[in-house]
Amino acid sequence: MSDLRYPIGKLELKGPLATAERARLIDRIAAVPAALRAAVEGLSEAQLDTPYRDGGWTVRQVVHHVADSHVNAYVRCKLTLTEEFPPVKGYDENAWSTLPDVKLPIAPSLALLEPLHQRLVVALRAAPAAAFARSCLHSEKGKLTLDDLVATYAWHGHHHVAHVTTLRQARGW
Repeated sequence: MSDLRYPIGKLELKGPLATAERARLIDRIAAVPAALRAAVEGLSEAQLDTPYRDGGWTVRQVVHHVADSHVNAYVRCKLTLTEEFPPVKGYDENAWSTLPDVKLPIAPSLALLEPLHQRLVVALRAAPAAAFARSCLHSEKGKLTLDDLVATYAWHGHHHVAHVTTLRQARGW
């Protein structure tokens, strides 16, 4: 793999999603908590504190980041579903990755992801097709549709799962 930062490739937003593709991506969002839990299963504390690449976050930071990011995803999607062109804020992910809560065991973040994704997936699956054209205004990325958010978070969770699984393969863990 030439670029360990993007083990499944870079995110590509392709515009409005077909119904079947949207359903597939929502299923991928639903699968993130179990996939992340499986990816870190059995890792020691030392392994959790190993960066997935030189200069990258540790596995522990990655797990906590996915929880942080997907809390934001949940809020962004719900705002987009319920408000007209709501503003949504970006955040300094690297600064968040250095806060004291990121030193905690990973169990709280893994546990948080399960009900969070359950609620997000129920909301997305219940939304009418027209809702996926609704937009929010991201402070860093500009206009994003609900379809864009679905594609982003379907990619995002599995992108970070692949950071962990690629490291495990490379180290023989």
